[in-house]
Amino acid sequence: MPSMNYIYGNKDEENKLLDRFCRYVKIWSESDGKAAEAGVFPSTERQWDIAKILVKELRNLGTRNVYLTDNCYVVAKIDSNITDPDERKKYPTILLMAHMDTVDEVTGENVKPVISILSASESPTGQDDTIVKSDGTTLLGADDKAGVSAIMAAVEYLMNHYEDENLKHGPIEVMFSPDEETGHGMDKVPLNILKADFAVTADGGDEGELEAECFNAWACSIKFTGKACHTGSAKSGGMVNAVTLASAFVSELPRNMAPETTENYEGFIAPMEITGSIESSTVEMLLRSFNIEEIEKEKEIIKAAAENVITKLGGNYELNFKQQYLNMKEKLDQHPEIMQRLEKAYEDSGVKVRKQPIRGGTDGSRLTELGIPTPNIFTGAHEFHSRNEWLSLNQCAKCADVLINLLTQKVK
Repeated sequence: MPSMNYIYGNKDEENKLLDRFCRYVKIWSESDGKAAEAGVFPSTERQWDIAKILVKELRNLGTRNVYLTDNCYVVAKIDSNITDPDERKKYPTILLMAHMDTVDEVTGENVKPVISILSASESPTGQDDTIVKSDGTTLLGADDKAGVSAIMAAVEYLMNHYEDENLKHGPIEVMFSPDEETGHGMDKVPLNILKADFAVTADGGDEGELEAECFNAWACSIKFTGKACHTGSAKSGGMVNAVTLASAFVSELPRNMAPETTENYEGFIAPMEITGSIESSTVEMLLRSFNIEEIEKEKEIIKAAAENVITKLGGNYELNFKQQYLNMKEKLDQHPEIMQRLEKAYEDSGVKVRKQPIRGGTDGSRLTELGIPTPNIFTGAHEFHSRNEWLSLNQCAKCADVLINLLTQKVK
């Protein structure tokens, strides 16, 4: 069967998608991990800026019941275009999701997208393609404004073809969330207004990626307490330097469990930040594993490393572990029909499926825990969380087509 493409290969639609993406990345919507951990939600006021723009655009497209919640979630609903109630039952209610915020590890302020039209020999995708990067002073923000753009392109296309007999669809819900990058994106999700049978996050990378499993994720904070005194009399005064304790602790962690030495299904322990002074220092860490039992082993490794440091150098420590999200595989395995529908949508779009685990998590990980099964699909974004981040327009257009083919697919 030939591919059913609506955005990909349609120059007018591709240009609209490109313009939309470039507009969105110029909107500074960086979240703030520290503020989020302190309970601020959304963690930055600037996330409201893109939320308000998306609300306006969704209303202009004719979607109904467009909400901007008190917690900065954008939700919109699209009625089924099928009048026959028996026929309508053959189409599930599907929720499309992406996040509006960008990571705070690299600045997302004043993004200047640079567009290059490349031949197959020049393009990193190996085909004639339009590649978008930043000017190198910021990240691009394709994570996840590529997903936002693809969803909006799919919504616009379906609304413009609402009367098309060949594009029948069931009820559709759309949600754009804040603070995904801080790990708090689903903290205040408005479940009371969502009726979806299942959801899909558009928050992946290379074309073909289809993800139904992710890390189990914990955060860890360890506080070292030392003893301060004048540095000139530190030996006789019995100084215990908490900065030294924190540094020694990080050095004690197994090198083969660092994120930069692991891949595929290997878990890791990642020191993310050290702060403090002689009297008190703190190390913030991430614990990740696809296996929940291995998370417990990682906790024991951390405790043992802290004990070794205190035994050698003195001082005290205090540990705090916090669950962030769980592997969504177990719950998605209970609904194989969802992945079957997505695989069919990929096939209909001419996309070869590449199943792989997410070495991270998405809002879908948390939403799956909350009762709405939510796998993740590609967006055409690459080299996330860096100044080298880039977008393939071809792949982003293919993402939009996968979504359209999914939404217009009836139950067998």
